[in-house]
Amino acid sequence: MAVQLSTTARNARLDQIETTAGTAPLLRIFTGAQPANCAAADSGTKLVEMTLPSDWMNAASSGSKTLLGSWSSTGITGGTAAHFRIKDSAGTNCHIQGSITATGGGGDMTLDNTNIATSQVVTVNTFTLTDGNA
Repeated sequence: MAVQLSTTARNARLDQIETTAGTAPLLRIFTGAQPANCAAADSGTKLVEMTLPSDWMNAASSGSKTLLGSWSSTGITGGTAAHFRIKDSAGTNCHIQGSITATGGGGDMTLDNTNIATSQVVTVNTFTLTDGNA
């Protein structure tokens, strides 16, 4: 039998992720396969780096948490976006990583366009964290 948590506990755990990553964390978008875990070194070519707003996620509700506001920046170099990492504001510690697809593609994060060119505006359309143990 699996452990189950209340919605209140799940929401608190999700909100703590944003607190841990801190204000103004860095979102980095890369080509290629994502690293094995957040402790592993970056992989692929960095296509985009953006500083997220101080309050970058909505408060958790019903066991999930969504992006807050508009997340956009410009491409550093060209390539196909495949994964992302959210790091602290110093860019030292990875706290979240996952897959990227175009909207409707089922990735952990979706972009308006995964084919990124230098200086192209890149917008994150969706990003949701959902806690397990329901």
